[in-house]
Amino acid sequence: MEHVLGKEWRLYPAGGATGEAYIAQHEEQRLFLKRNSSPFLAVLSAEGIVPKLLWTKRLENGDVISAQQWLDGRELKSVEMKNSDVARLLGKIHSSNELLEMLKRLGKMPLTPELIIADLQKESGRIQHRSQLVKEAIARLMEDKSQIQSEEKVVCHCDVNHNNWMLSKDSQLFLIDWDGAMVADPALDLGMLLYSYIPREEWEEWLADYNMTLSPDLEKRMHWYVTAQTVFMHLQHVTKGDTEKAAETELSLCSLLSQHSPML
Repeated sequence: MEHVLGKEWRLYPAGGATGEAYIAQHEEQRLFLKRNSSPFLAVLSAEGIVPKLLWTKRLENGDVISAQQWLDGRELKSVEMKNSDVARLLGKIHSSNELLEMLKRLGKMPLTPELIIADLQKESGRIQHRSQLVKEAIARLMEDKSQIQSEEKVVCHCDVNHNNWMLSKDSQLFLIDWDGAMVADPALDLGMLLYSYIPREEWEEWLADYNMTLSPDLEKRMHWYVTAQTVFMHLQHVTKGDTEKAAETELSLCSLLSQHSPML
């Protein structure tokens, strides 16, 4: 990585799950570098959804290094997820045909309820003593999956946590970390964001900024996807032996299952 820029540049790990991201610095100039990022990054940059892509270089070993403009800013705070700019940017992402066509060209198949349940059953099968709560949740998801089918498929980020929303010093908003992007029902992103950050009585107003009307059909789809995501997170915490987070997600799952189901 060092010889791509020259000896005068210093490299620092930028964190992240893959360990493939770096910050490069030379005097006052900084770049965000990543190894083998998806070609999807170029379209995200062109759409203004991520910081500007400056260049890409292919190394002799076949690896591709991408350099993005360094974002001098900060992560959004949880309370800022209610802002209309967040709703509008997510609406722009979900309505972008350019993003959708690029993901399709990259071979991304739509993430369906059937595939999600299959993944949950596989993950659950790795745990010797599965809780009754997990069994009940998966059974409920299977029972209701036929009622949440949607022909609308968009590019979903799949991790709309506030830590992935960045605000620059000149007030530009970006959504970063696209490694998990999928073609899916927009209710997947919307459900996790609304359930996590937006009070129920403000959903209609937030969705108006996103350019969608809250309907019983959208509500039941969001409830289904949030339940599925919560089961998956709970199983991951159990597998890792993280008892504190497993207990937290178990409480969330209890709450979801006890709520008046939009399916009824």
